[in-house]
Amino acid sequence: MIEARHLRVLRAVAGTGSFSAAARELGCTQPAVSQQMKALEQSAGTPLLIRTGREMRLTQAGEALVRHAAGILAGLTAAEEEVAAIAGLRAGRVRLVSFPSGSSTLVPTALAAMRAEHPGTRISLVEAEPPRSVEMLREGDCDLALAFRYGGADHSAAEWDDLVVRPLLTDRLVGLVPEGHRLAGAERVGMAELADDPWIAGCPRCRRHLVDVCEGAGFTPRIDFATDDYPAVVGLVGAGLGVAVLPELAVESVRAKGVSTVSVEPAVEREVVALTLPDLARVPAVAATLAELERAAAR
Repeated sequence: MIEARHLRVLRAVAGTGSFSAAARELGCTQPAVSQQMKALEQSAGTPLLIRTGREMRLTQAGEALVRHAAGILAGLTAAEEEVAAIAGLRAGRVRLVSFPSGSSTLVPTALAAMRAEHPGTRISLVEAEPPRSVEMLREGDCDLALAFRYGGADHSAAEWDDLVVRPLLTDRLVGLVPEGHRLAGAERVGMAELADDPWIAGCPRCRRHLVDVCEGAGFTPRIDFATDDYPAVVGLVGAGLGVAVLPELAVESVRAKGVSTVSVEPAVEREVVALTLPDLARVPAVAATLAELERAAAR
């Protein structure tokens, strides 16, 4: 019989590449990891790992088991949490991952409401941009992911087909120019009007979309600076080093000193959603957090 604790060890070894690193991640000893891997291979009836120097490589059987492990562990966690909540043993836990501008706008309101309404629920937060945050959800490293996607080439119809998708809001991108810029104060600005300006780009997904939008307007942006840190983008624009487009959520969370915001055409929007796995959506604590995120987005 394959045990859940053995699957967790296998995922840790696969993710870290060694018994010692897996032991550090799991908070146990290397011999304990080795012993549990031997037990798992005995249960599976076939080798799951091959040693290559100091690294561990998965066999075909190991890859198959790791692929199924995330869903198995997520389903088991969901069952444990739901039964515990029904039995009144505990209110549950939620591991939330969010992109930075969501963390500073939607998440605080939702988590404050959760603490007030469900004080026994334990919620943790880490930050990651999509698609990494979505990978973390599928791999069982979180229960709920706040994510976004743009339309057009960035939007695959089947991208989230295996997930529960809860739409939260549509986030429009706005242009940022220095206060002394020739277009500062303009009611609307066409992207082509910024073709000769140096650009400051944001996260990798936003960066790719920026290039697509600019090329659609007939030019390739000259990106002088690129940073995942939204306050840094605003600071660079405010210092007169270039122009940028950022989601309204990001601008809302930053003090835009020395910067003028303008509406850009064509309008560029991204869809902000909360994602979870079907099994986890039935867990009371996850369902409650989803509901609070929806309320926060509606304000």
